[in-house]
Amino acid sequence: MTRYVFITGGVVSSLGKGIASAALGALLQARGYRVRLRKLDPYLNVDPGTMSPYQHGEVYVTDDGAETDLDLGHYERFTGVDATRADNATTGRIYANVIARERRGDYLGATVQVIPHVTDAIKAVITAPTAVEGGEEADFVLAEIGGTVGDIESLPFLEAIRQLGNELGPERAIFVHLTLVPWIPSAGELKTKPTQHSVKELLNVGIQPQILLCRCDRPIPEGERRKIALFCNVRQEAVIPALDVDTIYAVPESYHREGLDREVLRHFGLPFETEPDISPWERIVETIRAPEGEVTIAVVGKYTNLLDSYKSLAEALAHGGIANRVKVKLDWVDSQIFETPGAIHRLENVHGILVPGGFGERGTEGKIEAVRFARERRLPFFGICFGMQMAVIEAARNLAGLPGASSTEFGPCESPVVGLLTEWTKGNEVERRDAGSDLGGTMRLGAYPCVLQPGSLVRSVYQAARISERHRHRYEVNIRYKPLLEERGLLFSGMSPDATLPEIVELPGHPWFVGVQFHPELKSRPLDPHPLFASFVRAALEQSRLV
Repeated sequence: MTRYVFITGGVVSSLGKGIASAALGALLQARGYRVRLRKLDPYLNVDPGTMSPYQHGEVYVTDDGAETDLDLGHYERFTGVDATRADNATTGRIYANVIARERRGDYLGATVQVIPHVTDAIKAVITAPTAVEGGEEADFVLAEIGGTVGDIESLPFLEAIRQLGNELGPERAIFVHLTLVPWIPSAGELKTKPTQHSVKELLNVGIQPQILLCRCDRPIPEGERRKIALFCNVRQEAVIPALDVDTIYAVPESYHREGLDREVLRHFGLPFETEPDISPWERIVETIRAPEGEVTIAVVGKYTNLLDSYKSLAEALAHGGIANRVKVKLDWVDSQIFETPGAIHRLENVHGILVPGGFGERGTEGKIEAVRFARERRLPFFGICFGMQMAVIEAARNLAGLPGASSTEFGPCESPVVGLLTEWTKGNEVERRDAGSDLGGTMRLGAYPCVLQPGSLVRSVYQAARISERHRHRYEVNIRYKPLLEERGLLFSGMSPDATLPEIVELPGHPWFVGVQFHPELKSRPLDPHPLFASFVRAALEQSRLV
């Protein structure tokens, strides 16, 4: 029997519902339960694929090719359960489905309304089949409702989970509300009124939360917890302080100490006396807090003003640090600065350079200069997606003697070493697009296989001959330039199984120079760091010992 945990947020946005949901999922797993996490977003975009990173942070891509909210990255990193297209829905997607059904006549002439048609569609997303690894149904589905209680956009979602709460009953549904208990310096005390008002907003739509998760920067006194419990109609033990911590990987331990998982199990009448095994999380936190060294990695990108644009990347680098028991210090560098003379020396004191994914021409020449610096100075270099394409352009210009080498993404060019991907195979189907196709959902998305060349660096890093990694790109390295580039020293060490799509390039003889067309950061976990990031950080550590 699957039980449902509905997680809402109030007072302000960015309180960390995604981390809270992921941490609770990890705690339930530590107690032996199977979990699946889902996210419902109230914006009208069908998915975040066409949204600016400055608007919404990174787009997280699943194995089955869904472009989803970045919180699904937290879910995967904390639980290790691969998310699917079914685990993220937006208002746009819900309405698109409802309107498509209305056009087909599925509603048999009925007047289509928010209640019941839209709310039924939302409930169908939440209660969709929940098979996890092994094919068994999940014991718990944790459904996070995006936005803040009181927003007009989230009302249909709140109404849907209210209905589900009634239909499932308390033995199968619980509401957890995340709020803020701010410290007011001038008064010298924590204030509970924002939490009270937030719960009142929930009550206005018919939802009584059973657990309150209270974000705060200091312990909540017993008297204040009693007050919150009294005014919000919950048990005092169910007022859970969610204290600030120094690393997100300390959140499961912190929430367990305050009793969050115990209260969830108590509500469902499940045994909670036995302590869960959270020792893996304790070891990770110990490594983060007491590293044996430090390396500095320059991330040369174009969205460095909003670090959520590279959330999975930052976490994967941290995982590489955990694997090597070192702290990874990230130097976020706007690539445009390297388009001015002399600025490249900003990279003199770093131990590795990473050029991440991106779209568009802005900042590309700066990225190419960063690649050249890493190649000529023999600094560990890691290019991801767009970063690999920049590495190929740099090699074409400076190793293969093609000064007009560029990407057709930026317009017509003399040597199009990177061009629009118009046709590719996924499973048994051929997918196609052209320059006039819609932007949304038309990229090469999701997991694709890659064959690694024997004797290559990446073959030794992966310890495998064939891998599967997640993609998100429209442009591809032009296979026609492969013979020339390999003749001049750039090895194409990973290819699609049909040998038509370049997946990985590397520079033999360089300490560590790898470009990948896919996004390995999407499959890195704190408990299972991605081998490429572990190897890259290890190379940076070796570089730090040479300085």
